[in-house]
Amino acid sequence: MGVPHPPEKAGLFIAVLFSQREILCSVLPLLGERFGQILLESPEYAWDHTHYYEKELGRPIFRRFFFFKGSFDPLILPEVKLETNAIEAAFTENGKRRINLDPGYVMRSRIVLASAKDYSHRIYLGKGIYGEVALYYKDKRYNPFPYTYYDYRKPECLNIFDTAREQLQGLTDDIRE
Repeated sequence: MGVPHPPEKAGLFIAVLFSQREILCSVLPLLGERFGQILLESPEYAWDHTHYYEKELGRPIFRRFFFFKGSFDPLILPEVKLETNAIEAAFTENGKRRINLDPGYVMRSRIVLASAKDYSHRIYLGKGIYGEVALYYKDKRYNPFPYTYYDYRKPECLNIFDTAREQLQGLTDDIRE
């Protein structure tokens, strides 16, 4: 019989898509107020995997990841997604988003993303939000699934998550491999 136990420690991150740097600069203080100090941030990457966001965000589109200090309770991921949706809405102009904010969390064993869209590989978390395990840790690195977003498969993305994983070591002594 399995014995229930708390989940391993997690760290919150927000993946950001944008085309106007000034919008990102306006949003970052709001994220800091709500989610705390930024522990780690990725460089800016060109994002050209689909044209899906161009009508809203414009071109060219860039991706950045922001990881926040402190441990994160995975149970509140739906609330965080709803809050980031509200921030996106506050920066909407003429019915178009000008920034895309996708929260998730990093654990030593996996990377989980929040989504408002259901699909076969997502599980319902509550409040209209679904969770997707995007990467899993094996053989001393994160690995994608067949459904993992293309940009999450790129070496620079995997490297930033590896770095974030190393930062998790400071959150607790009982993190399991």
